[in-house]
Amino acid sequence: MYILFGVLIFICILCFILFHWRKKRIICKICEIQLQEKVCLLNRIMEPFGFCYSPSQDIITSRVDAWQRKYGYCSLYDKTAVHFSMVFDCEPVYFNYDNRTWMFEFWKGQYGISAGSEIGIYYADRILSPWEYDKALFHSVSDRELLSISMTTFYKGTPLFTAKQPHWWLTGFCPGRCCEPRNLVIHVSITFKCETMMYCFLQSLLQCGYIKCGVTVCDMTACFTISKPCSAQPCCKRCCKARWAQFKNRLFCKLYMWVTKPFECTLDKILYLYYFLPFVFRHMLCMKKNRKQKFHKPPRKERRINGI
Repeated sequence: MYILFGVLIFICILCFILFHWRKKRIICKICEIQLQEKVCLLNRIMEPFGFCYSPSQDIITSRVDAWQRKYGYCSLYDKTAVHFSMVFDCEPVYFNYDNRTWMFEFWKGQYGISAGSEIGIYYADRILSPWEYDKALFHSVSDRELLSISMTTFYKGTPLFTAKQPHWWLTGFCPGRCCEPRNLVIHVSITFKCETMMYCFLQSLLQCGYIKCGVTVCDMTACFTISKPCSAQPCCKRCCKARWAQFKNRLFCKLYMWVTKPFECTLDKILYLYYFLPFVFRHMLCMKKNRKQKFHKPPRKERRINGI
C-alpha cells in the first residue's frame, strides 16, 4: 500500500516537472519568434475560424472571406446567442432600397471571454413586410456591394479600439476583457455608394428612435453613436440565462488572464494557448452551434518547425 502511494506521488511530481518544463519551453520559443512571423502564424491558425489578428489595435477581427459569409443572417441568431455565452445589445435597422429590403445590424457586448462590437450588412431577395423581418433569411452583400465602415468602441468613455475597412461584417474583439453591454458605446461611420441608399438608411434610423442632431452627414458618409439600443431586445437577454452566461464569462475571463499572465499582448496570449492548451483555444474560437467546424491541435511537424 505504501509502495503504491509512493509511486503515485512520484508520478505526480514527474508530471508536474514535465508540465512546468513544457510551459517554460513554449514561453521561451514564443518570445524568440519575430513579431511579423507571429502575426502571420496566428492569422494562418485563425483563418479556418473566419478571423484574423489586427496588430495595430491588438484585437481579433473578422475576415472579409470568413466562412460565416455564406450563411447570412436571421433573427434566430440573436435570440439564441445567450446559449453560446454571448450577451449583447443589438440594433437592427431595416430599410427598402433597389427593390430589396436591407438590414444593417449593430451589436456590442460580451462574446465569451471577449468584449467587442460588430456591424453587419445584409439584404433580402425582395421587399419584405415588417412582420416578415423576424423570419426572413438575409444574405451577406457581395464584394461589389461592400461599404466602407468604421467603428470606435468605448468602454465607460475609454476607447478600446477602432476598426475600419470595406466590409460586410466588421468586428472587433478584445480577449480577456469582460463588461456589460450597457457600458459599451460605439461610434459608427458608414460611407455609402449613393445618396438614395444613404437617405433610405437614415430615414429608417430616425424611425427607430435616433434623433437628427445625433447624426452627422458629410458627402455620402453618415456618422452616429450607438449607446442604448432603441429596438426591442431578444427576450432571452433579460432572463436568468443571460446572468448565468455573464457569470461564466467573468470566470473564464479571469482564468484566461491567469493562464496567460506570462504575456501582455493578445498575440502572444493566443499563441501560448494554441500550443500549451489547444482545447482552451478551441473553446475560445469555436462556436458550439457550429459543431461541424473542425479544429486540430498543432501537428507535430508544426511544433518541430517552431521548436515547441
